Amino acid sequence: MKKALSLLAALSLMVSFTACGDDTSSSVADTSSSKADSSSSEESSEPAAEGTKELKIWAFTTEVPGMVDKYMEQNPDFAKQYTVKPSIIATTNGEYQPALDAALAGDEVDMFAAEAAFVLKYTQGEGSRYAAPYEDLGIDVDAKIKEAEIAQYTVDIGTNPDGKVVGLGYQATGGAFIYRRSIAKDTFGTDDPNTVKSEIGPGWDKFFEAAEKLKAKGYGIVSGDGDIWHAVENSSDTGWIVDDKLHIDPKREEFLDLSMKLMENGYHNDTQDWQEGWFADMAGTGEKQVLGFFGPAWLINYTMAGNCGRQVDEDTGEVVKDEDGNEILGTWGDWAVCEPPIGFFWGGTWVLGTNASQNKDAIGKIIEWITLDTSETGLQYMWANGTYAPNEDGTPGTKDAVASNVVMKKSNGEVDFLGGQNMFDVFVPANDFANGKNLTPYDETINQQWRDQVRQYTSKQKSKEEAIEAFKQAVSDTLNIDAE
Repeated sequence: MKKALSLLAALSLMVSFTACGDDTSSSVADTSSSKADSSSSEESSEPAAEGTKELKIWAFTTEVPGMVDKYMEQNPDFAKQYTVKPSIIATTNGEYQPALDAALAGDEVDMFAAEAAFVLKYTQGEGSRYAAPYEDLGIDVDAKIKEAEIAQYTVDIGTNPDGKVVGLGYQATGGAFIYRRSIAKDTFGTDDPNTVKSEIGPGWDKFFEAAEKLKAKGYGIVSGDGDIWHAVENSSDTGWIVDDKLHIDPKREEFLDLSMKLMENGYHNDTQDWQEGWFADMAGTGEKQVLGFFGPAWLINYTMAGNCGRQVDEDTGEVVKDEDGNEILGTWGDWAVCEPPIGFFWGGTWVLGTNASQNKDAIGKIIEWITLDTSETGLQYMWANGTYAPNEDGTPGTKDAVASNVVMKKSNGEVDFLGGQNMFDVFVPANDFANGKNLTPYDETINQQWRDQVRQYTSKQKSKEEAIEAFKQAVSDTLNIDAE
């Protein structure tokens, strides 16, 4: 009998899931979605069927091409007219963007996917000249966005410098606080999300008051300082670059103090995200038990659920039992979600069409079905309810938060991992709290350099001033961007 997801499997999956742009390692993905494998490059060499037009789809996992296949399956008359040619190149080792750029320059792309780590390059940066406004694809985009109640942060990120929407996502990656029910009951007297959210926030002062209460009970509040970074990063008023200069937003600079406070007071286990200690805390086997993690629905579905200590037989799909006949569940079912102290988002994938495409109408239909269709046959409804990719026995698959609040409001977000809680009750408002106006095309590199210096500060290797100066120098050396 075997675990469905061991630590080794989880580590390997991190490079195959739809990536969100992890700021701690440029070669490790953030797993914004697990339904696709990108561990290898793949390009279809099959010629277009006779009498059909070729749709060239570029992506870094099989996820978006799989959606195109699903659309073709649902629309057989449409499928008779087109042959899909997918080019799938993993983001691992930085291979996807150069290949995509060359294809875009050669007018060899009809539609492509871009993740949060680099999407601004194609919506607002140098690559935006290739991206077609949705309205040019035949989409009544403004009306559809309003009708579907699409999360505003995803719209902001997908809007080009001319104010035209050129990209939207299908997932919602607005963040929540994901906490252990048993620890909340022991510390706060209840595991009710409305009470817990008031214990840990709003704001960092309340969060650290809760940390002190947890410490008195022998618990940590989070696993490591990385657990609060995305909330800090994406609640800042400005991004890393302002007027072509490196800018340190005061809220991001405060991360130095917040991280040191966690360290000096023993409020966490001082783990690093995506490493063994971090996963151990999800299973409750770390140095001390911790209350929770900051993250979107994908962190629950594709990271925590597989690392919570629940053992499933790979052959039968049944939960393994111990010698006494009890299912080995780890922390499965002991989790819940509530509003975080600070609104934020983490990750996501945007879908774009190209100006050069000779199939704009066809691409427009597919993109609208992926990003804006709120019907029960639309991608987002199936994604939210777990019916897009059901389990092998035909039962619903993994449920996920989606960009349309309308879809989540009419969907069943009850999840066994969360003790039956309807996660959409939290992730709908989470979409509204997220801010998409503080990203830059350089965030992946700069975030890694910032996090490195913060760790040197909290480990007392450098003073705060030395860490900040070293950070500025690192950005200047690698990106040729000077500080203000």
